[in-house]
Amino acid sequence: MSRTLIHSLLVCCICIAILACTEEKKKRVLNFPKTDLAAENMIPKPVKVIPTEGGFALDEFAAIYTTNAQDFQEIGKFLAAKIKGKTELDIPVNIAEVPNREGVIYINQSDSIDLQAPESYQLYITPDSVILNSNSAAGAFRGVQTLRQIISETSNDTLAAYPVWTIPTGKIIDGPQFEYRGAMLDVARHFFDVGDVKKFIDLLAYYKYNVLHLHLTDDQGWRIEIKSWPKLTEVGGSTEVGGEAGGFYTQEEYKELVAYAAQHHITIVPEVDMPGHTNAASVSYPILNGNGKTPKLYEGMRVGFSTLDTRKDTVYTFIDDVIREISAMTPGPYFHIGGDESDATKKSDYIYFVEKVEKIVQKYGKRMIGWDEIAQADLDSTSISQFWRHTDFANEAIEQDMKIIMSPAVKTYLDMQYDTLSKHGLHWAAYIPTDTAYNWTPEAYEGIPLKNILGIEAPLWSETISDIDELEYLAFPRAIGYSELSWTTEENRDWENYKVRLANQAPFLDRMDVKYYPSPLIDWKKSKYSYEEIKKD
Repeated sequence: MSRTLIHSLLVCCICIAILACTEEKKKRVLNFPKTDLAAENMIPKPVKVIPTEGGFALDEFAAIYTTNAQDFQEIGKFLAAKIKGKTELDIPVNIAEVPNREGVIYINQSDSIDLQAPESYQLYITPDSVILNSNSAAGAFRGVQTLRQIISETSNDTLAAYPVWTIPTGKIIDGPQFEYRGAMLDVARHFFDVGDVKKFIDLLAYYKYNVLHLHLTDDQGWRIEIKSWPKLTEVGGSTEVGGEAGGFYTQEEYKELVAYAAQHHITIVPEVDMPGHTNAASVSYPILNGNGKTPKLYEGMRVGFSTLDTRKDTVYTFIDDVIREISAMTPGPYFHIGGDESDATKKSDYIYFVEKVEKIVQKYGKRMIGWDEIAQADLDSTSISQFWRHTDFANEAIEQDMKIIMSPAVKTYLDMQYDTLSKHGLHWAAYIPTDTAYNWTPEAYEGIPLKNILGIEAPLWSETISDIDELEYLAFPRAIGYSELSWTTEENRDWENYKVRLANQAPFLDRMDVKYYPSPLIDWKKSKYSYEEIKKD
């Protein structure tokens, strides 16, 4: 008997057992008003939605069941916790006997050939059941985010003598366009603690991001403990832009972040910027310095003045130790070496350095990522270029058959101001209002072939922000739009449709206490933030 048939029989048996009425229990009949699953405010927009106009009752009589695999069981518990946060319902998970049990949500691991694409899933919603099928835990987790988004915001007390939240019936067939869907957080210019980063992960996961790139080092601060080079954090972690106290993650704290991200099916990409942006390293260990000046702690915003000594063996011993220690704590496939704005490094030295560091990264089983300047070097096709400014370097990466992460500064940099009235951010690349962030085509940008595009990443540099509220102001709502650009194909995207769905994200953002920027381009649904008040501030 095939695994597919076994799963189908298992689902059928569970649903029959759960939904069967006994003589002692009279099955309820709820008359839902007509629903339209296709009109729900799902972001990113799914590939295909087929509505059937009915409703599934999410109430005290519902239960969650999952495939026996541990990761699927954890997803069931995750969903129950999120339902409780939204509705205060305590939905049991994988409990055999639930008194008066009625509707069932079943999270099923399936090997259907229709689900072979990574992270794909299908949702089948009827008045009696919600069945989520995926062949991977990551796909099931993405489907759970969709399910969270289509649970009604308020209960309908007219349906019964108890609270009932409606889930519209129908079928959703979905999967991502790009395998890499990322955001970057700069914790070097200003440090963000473990709690702040976890909240950012919560928000990214809701919109189906699967990568968080942490910019861990720069001129202003070194934020990750390296046990073989302890002064990096003792000295280099002691300050930040503006002269505040700085900070760093111990290795245990970093592991905690990696584990938390993994629970949300998000990969952490660590970045150690080099050979430029290295003043914090050089002031900690002057032997590393290559710009001929005595390094001092730096609290400003200017870039391009620092460099490692690319011809010194000690530098490569240092880099080997750093990559080894961080890679051992990071199960994801990537290690980011930075590589941008190394203006104090001679071009020949820069190329020598990047080619040498690529081999160190590969030695520890990782794929090297670097900002687009790295493509000047002769690199392996497994290395990845992150396009932010230089089309010529992107073309050099393409010639080397490298994959490219799309992060054009004029479109995706979350630290750019929305407009001239923005409280935070810069505008050296552009002003990026909410519509500009959404209305571009990554698949055709600057002529970069689609086959070379690994995905999209929205970087948030932190020179002008120092706390989670300011982070959220710059990241949201633009990060929500980038999630749709990463997931949804071009023909399925439309600004007029998107801005309606975005407006209806306000209840979720308010519930999460996100201090988002209430763009005047959006007719926000019952937002507790006022654009007029923000302008006054």
